[in-house]
Amino acid sequence: MFLFISGPEILFILLIVVMVFGADKIPEIAKGLGKGMQQLRNATNDIKSEIQKSAEKQGIDSSLTKDINEEINKVKDDMDDITGSIKRRL
Repeated sequence: MFLFISGPEILFILLIVVMVFGADKIPEIAKGLGKGMQQLRNATNDIKSEIQKSAEKQGIDSSLTKDINEEINKVKDDMDDITGSIKRRL
């Protein structure tokens, strides 16, 4: 998603954001984005634990839940990469 945006393009986008929202609103927007990312991370962890509990109750092979957990972790890592680049830029 952010892989095709270069430095000057990010600066231009930030300039537009400052012009539209004003410099005093940017920390509030960043805080809201941070809270949203934290909620997404918490929801992902909840889903992961529910899958594990259900699998244990049903006696499902743990390799299936392991595959699901790996996919969830990949998504979390991707989200961390995206939010990390946003945090570094702001």
